[in-house]
Amino acid sequence: MAIAWRRNPPKPPAMRVVLLIALIWLLVPHYAGLSPNPRLNHQVPFSLTPVAIRRDGGNRVGQLRFLRGYRLASADPAFGGWSSLLVEGDRFTLLSDGGELIRFRLDDTGRMSAPEMFSLPTGPGTGWTKDDRDSESMVRDPATGRLWVGFENWNAIWRYAPGFARAERHVEPPAMQQWPPNGGPETMARLADGRFLVIAEQVRDTAPPSVREALLFDRDPTETRHPPLRFSYMPPPGGFDPSDATQLPDGRIILLNRRLHLPDGFEVAVSIIDPRAIRPGATVKGSEIARFAGDVLHDNYEGIAVGADAGGPVIWIVSDDNQNMFQQSLLLAFRLDPATR
Repeated sequence: MAIAWRRNPPKPPAMRVVLLIALIWLLVPHYAGLSPNPRLNHQVPFSLTPVAIRRDGGNRVGQLRFLRGYRLASADPAFGGWSSLLVEGDRFTLLSDGGELIRFRLDDTGRMSAPEMFSLPTGPGTGWTKDDRDSESMVRDPATGRLWVGFENWNAIWRYAPGFARAERHVEPPAMQQWPPNGGPETMARLADGRFLVIAEQVRDTAPPSVREALLFDRDPTETRHPPLRFSYMPPPGGFDPSDATQLPDGRIILLNRRLHLPDGFEVAVSIIDPRAIRPGATVKGSEIARFAGDVLHDNYEGIAVGADAGGPVIWIVSDDNQNMFQQSLLLAFRLDPATR
């Protein structure tokens, strides 16, 4: 599906129908939480293999310049589902939508070292089904090392001690309780000033279909006593849903927006918003700077983070393969065009 860029010959109509049926069969049980939550086998290693970004050999995707990228793979069927990531120097932390984590170091040459695999110490519910650990977003305070995770189905935010040593606090904000169960806090960003931005993935039946409910907390959502500022975020037109966000060094917010566009799989639009446009009741629309579709390596990109190297800020994105054969776990690095910066 999302690796269509690798399959050059067009598929006959009958094959497209077969692939569509198989895709629906795979995705629906996964999102419905009908089976026990798969756990990583910590004894099975994973690897990174370099990938190209364009079939034509180019390195530009809109206003992004491709630096390097990798396909993550493992023989463990529970491996994958990466929905968010953190980048701190050469250390990467990836969180799956089932509460599983991997951590590793990755140098500029693509050599991986110090791989680790572990699970969230606790979370909503018992953790038996995927519904209990549908962890879709993750942020970190660089000063304290504390971490926050956004959970769909529960529309909750949990705070963890540094290194995910233990859970410290959690909250189910009243402003999020009417969000769709499987369309909740997919997007969460901690801003440099300590505020938290949270955007619903899907729209409520009572809301305009073109916008998503968004909240700006004045501080840690698990501690604040003040109601969040409410506004609306308008993703790019065409059925895109926001899947993650992070703050750029210049203060602007960069967002991933994805849609399932059959038969070619997931397409992703990258947009930027100015936080100064966020006001009570405002509708904030981003400026699209890149689109992953067609000949560009495209998949279900769900996580975004900003790191740095000797050349300046680096934008990293990761894909959720939904743990099926039609998708890939990809980790890609880009530089923002100087004019855009």
